[in-house]
Amino acid sequence: MKNIPRIFIGNDIKTGDIIPANRDSVHYLTRVMRRRDFLAFGGGVEFNASISDDDKNFIIGEKTNHTDFLKDITLYFAPIKKTDDLINMATQMGVTRFQPVITEYTVASHINWERMRKIAIEASEQSNRNSVPEICPAVRFTELDLSNIIFADERTVYGKKSTSCATGNSILIGPEGGFSDSEFAALDKAGATGISLGKTILRAEVAAIIALDRIMVAKI
Repeated sequence: MKNIPRIFIGNDIKTGDIIPANRDSVHYLTRVMRRRDFLAFGGGVEFNASISDDDKNFIIGEKTNHTDFLKDITLYFAPIKKTDDLINMATQMGVTRFQPVITEYTVASHINWERMRKIAIEASEQSNRNSVPEICPAVRFTELDLSNIIFADERTVYGKKSTSCATGNSILIGPEGGFSDSEFAALDKAGATGISLGKTILRAEVAAIIALDRIMVAKI
């Protein structure tokens, strides 16, 4: 089963559906992978599927036994120059929801979110998950409820005491320039949980993956 290509079809598919096929997927399946059967997924389920003889439709077959491994985790993050890498890697990690957050030091303000969604779809197809993570509209830091947030606290590099892991469903990562003093004050006041990512300052996209790993390990 592992060699069968996987294609995201949509969130409301079921056995017996005949769905208009898009040209790119048909080309990928027939010309690149050289096969007409594939695994269709979406909405947390996966199906055996095939291309119709005239290449115009996808035919959805029986549901497979494959189940999702996701843990309902939301990644709150400040858009960065390498948001595409962050989306790709965090999708593979199993994030279920992305929440962009505009912080004081956020500089990457012109993100092509439609492209980010395509990257999330491709990463979902590759990583054997049955759903594509949601990418929510951006909000400002001041709009967040910080009380149940776990955040990557770069102050630990300079000696602040903090845990290395925590249990929760929401993780917040700052921008390239980190959080501002006022944002740290707001996080502390709200009782947000800061976690240490080690003794070095990490790139934002790397920090996101390490932070996700820390809270996922704690949830096992």
